[in-house]
Amino acid sequence: MPLVLLLTNKGKKSKQGEFCSTQEIIERYKRHTKDRVQPENQAGGQHLQHMQHEAANLMKKIEFLETSKRKFLGEGLQSCTLQEVQQIEKQLERSVSTIRARKLQVFKEQVERLKEKEKILTAENAKLREKFGGLQQRETPSVEKEGEALCTDGSEKSDVETELFIGPPECRVRRL
Repeated sequence: MPLVLLLTNKGKKSKQGEFCSTQEIIERYKRHTKDRVQPENQAGGQHLQHMQHEAANLMKKIEFLETSKRKFLGEGLQSCTLQEVQQIEKQLERSVSTIRARKLQVFKEQVERLKEKEKILTAENAKLREKFGGLQQRETPSVEKEGEALCTDGSEKSDVETELFIGPPECRVRRL
């Protein structure tokens, strides 16, 4: 007598005698798995229905927003009543005032940032003037004397300089 030993999904042993054929065992297995799959399919079906309902609601919302946008742009106002047009006008006025208020706020913030930057740059400029002011006063007399010496050597002055000189503009001696 052949004996078939089956294990259940819970780990229990199940003995099947010769009265059960392999075909019967497969049929039992299919019924069991079919029963387990159907509740999952039902949950999946409910989820699918929910998602379809959600998609339909979103499509309605998109359609409403597109219609509102067209009306705000002035398209398709022929079908609107006077009250609807006045309501659209009020909404546009509120929107414009909100935008203007935000724009004003952004400009004020920019002005404040620029004022802070101006203070920083003014302070930095003052430091640089202090640092290089003394240095410039020491160098200025010698540069002026050199310029006078170049101009008073009795040499010819050139009306047009064709050479490249780096430094402050001053009288140059024409080279032959």
